[in-house]
Amino acid sequence: MEAEAAIFVSVVAFSWLVFAWEALLYRRQRRVHLSTLTVPPELVGSSLTQETLLKARSYQLDKGAFGSVSNLYSQIESTLILLLGGIPYLWSFTGDLVRRLGYSADYEVSRSCLFLLLASLFSAATSLPWSLYGNFVVEERHGFNKQTLGFFLKDQLKKLVVMQMIVLPISSLLLHIIQRGGPLFFLYAWAFTLLVTLLLITVYADYIAPLFDRFTPLPDGPLRREIESMAASIAFPLTKIYVVEGSKRSSHSNAYFYGFYKNKRIVLFDTLLAKGVEPQGEGEELQGEEPKGKGEEPKGEEPQGKGEESLGKEPQGEVPQGKGEEPQGKGEEPKEKKDAKLGCSNEEVLAVLGHELGHWKLGHTTKNLVISQVNSLLCFSLFAALIGRPELFAAFGFHDEQPTLIGLIIIFQFVFSPYNELLSVVLTVLSRRFEFAADAFAASLGRATALRSALVKLSSDNLGLPVADWLYSAWRYSHPPLLERLRALGDARKDD
Repeated sequence: MEAEAAIFVSVVAFSWLVFAWEALLYRRQRRVHLSTLTVPPELVGSSLTQETLLKARSYQLDKGAFGSVSNLYSQIESTLILLLGGIPYLWSFTGDLVRRLGYSADYEVSRSCLFLLLASLFSAATSLPWSLYGNFVVEERHGFNKQTLGFFLKDQLKKLVVMQMIVLPISSLLLHIIQRGGPLFFLYAWAFTLLVTLLLITVYADYIAPLFDRFTPLPDGPLRREIESMAASIAFPLTKIYVVEGSKRSSHSNAYFYGFYKNKRIVLFDTLLAKGVEPQGEGEELQGEEPKGKGEEPKGEEPQGKGEESLGKEPQGEVPQGKGEEPQGKGEEPKEKKDAKLGCSNEEVLAVLGHELGHWKLGHTTKNLVISQVNSLLCFSLFAALIGRPELFAAFGFHDEQPTLIGLIIIFQFVFSPYNELLSVVLTVLSRRFEFAADAFAASLGRATALRSALVKLSSDNLGLPVADWLYSAWRYSHPPLLERLRALGDARKDD
């Protein structure tokens, strides 16, 4: 009993320790934002005006404060679920439910899928008010949200359905493999997850993303020809260039590339492009619904961590899981003026694409994929060593049974939490190194000046502040802050 109590207390205490650390980091970041009242000397005369800087300051303060409140709620919610036995209660409930449906509660895989479905519905319900406030108050106030309430709710429902259609079959097969794989089940489970990862990379952009966004080929013209020429100059196997209607859900701008081996595609958000170079309309489309509004979340709609790279991103982690703050209210400008975006010229788009092609040329996407799979194999190996420990299950209220799904949750989410935090920091450091290297590659193509200009414009259009607390930045930003990138590019201007 003492071992069980120690495990439980350690898990809860560590989660609050991480929360306290994140809160401390945010306080440091907020002090920097509050003290930033003028354009940094390095950016005087750039596209970042004093007016835009003050808007960015207001946006970041709003977003950060709301993120702090929403994170506190999430922390309290997860702690109460553990303290009140929410996980064993839901597992017991699914057993009663499957029996009422005429099935045996001993059929663990079906019961586990029901557990995942109900947990997802609970999570969707509790996060919906925060998403609504984040989009229709914080993002709306600062001119980013482009969705109607009906469109948002329809999109959230569609995402929930699509996610369950993917997660439940995969989870079911994984549980079968673990239960019937014998002593080497961890190798089979790892191989299965690797195949699933590669499959999702292959089908995501062609079959899943178009369910939410409309992709239109970039029309023939100077920009398209220049992109194709630059890709050919470094032997990048480009097959298609799409523009996605990101403006239908948000005025944030971004871009990414995806695809395996000899079949690479580039996707540009229409909000990235300066007026006059958007697609003119007809031709082949990847038909999908008009785009929705992590980041998302902050939750970015483009795939992350799947062998794809997004371009021109602002530093990640501005908010502890991104939501926003209380209204500013007064003195707002008319929406038309507030929503005006600079966009990037053709040369600037090419410079940002040069950065992204640098990720490919330098093997960053392949290295990230290898790292993720080595980590996955390590975690499955440790899981195999720990799954037979009854005290782990008992610590979380499972004294009479040891369901495989619950073991995955306990070990991967709770027991591995210190390791996951450490790994996150290491990957953040690695990501920043990759970003600097990709910037240097773009500079080697003679595009340093255009990249500097593009980075400033993207920061301005997305209301990003060019300054950050050094510790917050080192811990949270997978992409270096704007000023750090500009300083690193400074020596490269001679290459233009």
